[in-house]
Amino acid sequence: MNKLNMNNLNMNRRSLLTGAVAASAAAALTPFSLATAAAPPVGKQSSGWYRYKVGTHEVTVATDGVTRFRFPDGFVVNKSRDEVNEAWAGLFQEKDQMAIPYSPIAVNTGSKLIVIDTGTGEANFEASKGSAGQFHGNLKASGIDRNQVDLVIISHFHGDHINGLLTPDNKPSFPNAEIMVPATEWKYFMDDAEMAKQTTDRMKGVFAGARRVFDNLGRKVTQYDANKEIAPGITSLATYGHTPGHISYVIASGNAKVFVQSDVTNNPLFVRNPGWHLMFDQDPQMAEATRRRVYDMLVADKMMVQGFHYPFPALAYIEKSGTGYRELPVPWSPSI
Repeated sequence: MNKLNMNNLNMNRRSLLTGAVAASAAAALTPFSLATAAAPPVGKQSSGWYRYKVGTHEVTVATDGVTRFRFPDGFVVNKSRDEVNEAWAGLFQEKDQMAIPYSPIAVNTGSKLIVIDTGTGEANFEASKGSAGQFHGNLKASGIDRNQVDLVIISHFHGDHINGLLTPDNKPSFPNAEIMVPATEWKYFMDDAEMAKQTTDRMKGVFAGARRVFDNLGRKVTQYDANKEIAPGITSLATYGHTPGHISYVIASGNAKVFVQSDVTNNPLFVRNPGWHLMFDQDPQMAEATRRRVYDMLVADKMMVQGFHYPFPALAYIEKSGTGYRELPVPWSPSI
């Protein structure tokens, strides 16, 4: 190679190296490029449903979301605000701010598709800015078509359990399902004389809310009694106190069981403190006695409990703890 060609080659190498260094420097000085730009945040959660088996029965927990609010004085009737805040802080929760989750379930028995309680209603999704009213959306996301639901079982007549029976335009949410309600609950809340006795805005609201829902359904319901098998493998149990006809359930298949506690307790604050009387308990002393009886049974029988107001997916075991109890969440399983 002659001297001229060798000089040209050296020049080309120097140019290439200089260009590469300059490009690297430019890239280092440029905060972002199209290739390395940060992805925008998604800004929403995934669908909220979880599935497990009880024997051959398949249970789907489809969260309705959570309500967060500044709790009022008297939220726990027999405890001061400071005492409630101290216990609430022990669960690593924010002072003065209460969180109440909702966890309705669907049960596929093989012969029947059954929903137990229905959440706060689809209309509440917009009203709560998506925080609650999620049940129907999550049920659909789980692969369950509400038009295929055979039976809806209601535990009691508070709005967070019955409002999901209606669409936002007050049509039946489960158009092909039989609606089953506790006979004692129906007798009490559909009694005009009982409604006329109410003196608090809260209780007047409960009566009005129940009538709004069931009147829009044409009062087409089937009443059921406590302590009977009311669907394949589902037995109703009287757990009165929270309301006059409040019902819980045992789902059983083979040797497997789970206790569906409805509102025997509210969130785990009341698991830890069974003697605390929640403002929503209509007969606080009876509700406490029921709570202790049920939780002693769960401890003795080592039975799983599905808690309507436990954090999603709301499945736990119970153990004794001090003068109360403690919930031990069942580990998440990636398979059924």
